[in-house]
Amino acid sequence: MSQSFYRRGPDHRAGAPATFLDVRRRFQFRSVEIGRWVTEPEKQRSAGLFYDALCDLMTTLGGTESLISLRGTLGLQYGIGGQRGVSAHYTPATRSFSLAKNAGPGSIAHEWFHAFDHYICDKLYTGSPPGAFASKRWLGKASGTEHPLNRRLQRCFAAVMLDADGNNPSYLFRQSVKADKAAGTLYFSQPEELCARAFEAFVQDGPCKNAFLVKGTRATEEARLGLYPTGEERERINRAFSDYFRSLGAALKRSESV
Repeated sequence: MSQSFYRRGPDHRAGAPATFLDVRRRFQFRSVEIGRWVTEPEKQRSAGLFYDALCDLMTTLGGTESLISLRGTLGLQYGIGGQRGVSAHYTPATRSFSLAKNAGPGSIAHEWFHAFDHYICDKLYTGSPPGAFASKRWLGKASGTEHPLNRRLQRCFAAVMLDADGNNPSYLFRQSVKADKAAGTLYFSQPEELCARAFEAFVQDGPCKNAFLVKGTRATEEARLGLYPTGEERERINRAFSDYFRSLGAALKRSESV
């Protein structure tokens, strides 16, 4: 990984280098695996990029380290377990998210949200199947567990998938259906993909600018096609995500300070 990545945000490590052991220890990931084709110089450089990106994500969400690792249940892979033509992916069966060595940077926010969407599913919808995503259960009108945080998360899903009145599909949803029809696939309009892309936009609009964490929600072909939120809809989605994650972060900080 020789390219540089734009970043504007706080210095999380006082200029000191970081290793993947530092990443695992700080966030308490279940595991961190590095591919055998990742060279030592690449490993040293990418560790710092991961460390800063995850700290920037934590800052944007107003949460704690345990939120980033989903209470130590999430595994991280870099340059390992790749799939042909896929730069990054989340695997529910192993609760791991993987980034390809050269094509994965910029995908962390998207894949992290998939992991979160999966992790939170049985907290929001008790008795969910093992591989289920909360966003998809919401669209299927599953009955959620009553809790103020759960209501806020459900408002996030509504903001992404419905219009401002809550009666019709959002512009983001409609454009995603159009893109799927044009390609003859079912991908962009899946609720988990809609919400992950909306979350990317929220993170890119946040206080930390980090192209290793997220990029491409404004000036790309996908953005031009309306596959990321725009205008008032984007602002409405951002407000919903901000309200939820700030509330979740505050709750985590209270529980972890006891």
